[in-house]
Amino acid sequence: MNENKKNNSIRNSLLLFLTAFIWGTSFVAQSAGMEYIGPFTFSVVRYIMGGLVLIPVIIIIRRKQEKPADLKLSIKYGIGCGIILCAASNFQQMAMLRASAGKAGFITALYIILVPILGIFLKRKTTPIIWLCVILAIVGLYFLCIGRDRAYSFEISDIQLLICSLIFSIHILFIDNANEKGVDGVVMSSTQFLTAALISAFFVYPIDGAVYNMAPTFELIKSALPALCYSGLMACGVAYTLQIVGQKDVNPTVASLIMSLESVVSALSGFVVLGQKLTVDEVIGCVIMFVAIILAEIPMPQKISFNRNTNIKNM
Repeated sequence: MNENKKNNSIRNSLLLFLTAFIWGTSFVAQSAGMEYIGPFTFSVVRYIMGGLVLIPVIIIIRRKQEKPADLKLSIKYGIGCGIILCAASNFQQMAMLRASAGKAGFITALYIILVPILGIFLKRKTTPIIWLCVILAIVGLYFLCIGRDRAYSFEISDIQLLICSLIFSIHILFIDNANEKGVDGVVMSSTQFLTAALISAFFVYPIDGAVYNMAPTFELIKSALPALCYSGLMACGVAYTLQIVGQKDVNPTVASLIMSLESVVSALSGFVVLGQKLTVDEVIGCVIMFVAIILAEIPMPQKISFNRNTNIKNM
């Protein structure tokens, strides 16, 4: 791996850590907002916020760039990304009306094993050490989100979360493919939010109103506004954009491992901010997941041939 690409990988890994931190701390806001409005209403408002807040940023950045990325291509990929994001996030939102936070965190984060599995069909190589890290992370997630003392029962919300996890893994791989095409990450991010908001709007009254009896009103949206602002401006506008930018030059499986730290941050923020005590299992889970991430980030020695004309291939 050349020095420039290596530096980019380290920097972008840090951006993904920041993404996981924002997502982890936004879980409380997301849950609080759902006390007032339905899942699709929540998605519409927060994605409109996330999309619009990036437009001034796009204008400023593209004016300063000598050769900005292809706008049409970025919008095209943004629309595709928005369709995927809309499906994944709304399945998660619907499941959260019934599922416990621990179960939701564990099942959703199973994308860390789905990403390398799907990558096999896309001919993306994953090293044995990364597979080991994936297994470690799953064990860590189990201890963190479910633990040994919690009874596990299978419910309809689990199916929704499994679908959500599968679609989020597709979202990660789609972003990786878009980055290879050289898209404008901020344009694509803004486009995906506005696309997700538009699609979600079609389901507000048929599902929020008819199925969940949570038809939106101005007063209810106003009550949920603080939660919507954090979720829309930070978790969407900032974090999802950091995800798109951060995935450049980072193996998608490693990226999914780093972003799965969202569950760890959620547990730790509950301890620091809300004074919630961590159980022994939760501490064990956090430690195992951190070990998995560190192992995934350690560069492995490459095979070197003594033939003078042999090129050393990057991992």
